Amino acid sequence: MSTSEHESDLEGDTPAPSIGELPPSSKLVYKVLEYEGQLTQDEIARESRLCARTVRYALGKLEGADLVASRVCLNDARKSTYWIEE
Repeated sequence: MSTSEHESDLEGDTPAPSIGELPPSSKLVYKVLEYEGQLTQDEIARESRLCARTVRYALGKLEGADLVASRVCLNDARKSTYWIEE
């Protein structure tokens, strides 16, 4: 690996993974958000029938890939609302 290739890796120039490269749980959570719109983690878990821990993991992967965005829920500041990033 050349020095310039190594430096670009350190700068974060590697592209974010696409939806096809993510785990199955992330794909399912993405589809739930695609069909249902904005949801909280609890709502995603209920709709997808995944456990809360798996939903958290999937959302982390999706946010890391810049496919999903979040913000604090207006009804309950302890929760976040998630949606597909356009």
